[in-house]
Amino acid sequence: MPEVSTDPAVLAAALETLAAAPRLLVALDFDGTLAPFADDPARVGALPGSWAAVLTLQRARDTEVVLVSGRPLEGLARVSHAPDGMALVGSHGVEWRVDGHDEAALSDDELARVERVGAALDEVGARFPDVVIEHKPAGHGVHTRRASAEDAAAANAAAHEAAHAADPDVLERGGKDIVEFAVRHVTKGDAIDRLRGLRGADAVFFAGDDVTDEDAFRVLRDGDVGVKVGEGDTLAAHRVADPAALTDVLKQLGRLRATR
Repeated sequence: MPEVSTDPAVLAAALETLAAAPRLLVALDFDGTLAPFADDPARVGALPGSWAAVLTLQRARDTEVVLVSGRPLEGLARVSHAPDGMALVGSHGVEWRVDGHDEAALSDDELARVERVGAALDEVGARFPDVVIEHKPAGHGVHTRRASAEDAAAANAAAHEAAHAADPDVLERGGKDIVEFAVRHVTKGDAIDRLRGLRGADAVFFAGDDVTDEDAFRVLRDGDVGVKVGEGDTLAAHRVADPAALTDVLKQLGRLRATR
């Protein structure tokens, strides 16, 4: 892994350079990045200071903010309260609400695969009362935040076996207290590459906290800025401690972009 800077002055200098880009894409994960984690995923919300900075960036000239999340698109729109004009990408890049159009076209074969994997995982969930199976348009998540470490390990092992038995081609990816099984092999990195092209962005800012965000950090280029929120190995060049620390970063970028 490359060396990651935790020096605020180094990040501030990178933001100064980034803010001068003619067209800027600001892509942000939601849970653990804009919003702290909660036991009930339906009861989370972006930190007020971070959301104010997001709206400042969204209003800035030649700047676009996109929320890029593992949440299903409908759930992301609900918990974020994103305005209609803000682009959203859900399910790790499968679902898109961009330019006012929703996109999540799965083939009949993919829909059948989703159903098979979901049924298999529901059987696993029934064996572990503290494990929650979340059904998404293109896959499913096995949430173990409320389970003991022993039950979480057992549930994840059972879910792995059941999901791959139901669909040998299913994509498995781990995260913080979640393992996801998807029928379409698409990542947040694919989403960032596509958004960069769609918007003709000269530079990209991306912030995320989880293992799945590493796919996005991996596709960043010279002149882009990636910020890892929290602990863990990362390909990002910069790290902040938690969502509250990211608030200050977003405020600084908002000020720079609004006054450039």
